[in-house]
Amino acid sequence: MTASKKPIRTSWIDPDDAPDVSTPKWREKFARADLREGNKIVRRGRPPLAHPKQSVNLRLDIEVIEHFKASGPGWQTRINERLRQALPAAGGKKSAPRQTRKAG
Repeated sequence: MTASKKPIRTSWIDPDDAPDVSTPKWREKFARADLREGNKIVRRGRPPLAHPKQSVNLRLDIEVIEHFKASGPGWQTRINERLRQALPAAGGKKSAPRQTRKAG
């Protein structure tokens, strides 16, 4: 039964052979690798912000969202600027009393 099967040819690769690290494939891998100084990883890219913004879920009236979106990209930044202007320390006027829902 084994006489009808042809042997499978495989090219044997010695696992002790080191790859040629001067090829573009390996240069690209090294370019993406973590940089280290001793045991410490040196971070690349944009440095962390001293005062990062906080992500929140906020429910706003549809008219407010439409107004800011209509003026193009950056609408969330413009909302943030308007909210900053409303802060007392920023010279804004004191906001109107908060409306609450009636229970029942």
